[in-house]
Amino acid sequence: MSNTTTAPPPAWGDPHLTEAEARTLAALCARMIPASAAYGVPGADDPLVQADIARSLGRDAQAVHDTLALLDRIAGGGFAALPAARQDAACATLRAEASAGFAALGRLVLQCYYRDDRVMRSLGMEPRPPFPKGHGLPQGDWSLLDPVRARGRIWRDASGRIRG
Repeated sequence: MSNTTTAPPPAWGDPHLTEAEARTLAALCARMIPASAAYGVPGADDPLVQADIARSLGRDAQAVHDTLALLDRIAGGGFAALPAARQDAACATLRAEASAGFAALGRLVLQCYYRDDRVMRSLGMEPRPPFPKGHGLPQGDWSLLDPVRARGRIWRDASGRIRG
């Protein structure tokens, strides 16, 4: 029997997480990116990272709601209350589903995690927006783009569209 209460589902695209969704999200984030004392970085379940994720739902809000609901169903109730081994098993099942919603949630978690100042400092980067200063990148092997160039043009030329 589960301790979770069933709240009405959020409206389509609702950018707010319910308390149950927030618990599930934090537990999932802890499984995705755990804290590391060795590198001095928080986990993705850190309250500051979680707040950034909640503020950044935007167009992915429905995908996040759906993915968290699916994870709770896979877990047989409240994912956050499960022991780590059962959480890992539920995460493996969720990954196997390979849904677009899970991919969107993964991108959102990574985006918010890697813009955290503590994480940026641990990577030896100044915690600031990339513009206007930019970030230097080492020169790479440009021949890695040869397969892309060999593919030819894959976009539609928009120059022929009607202008009003």
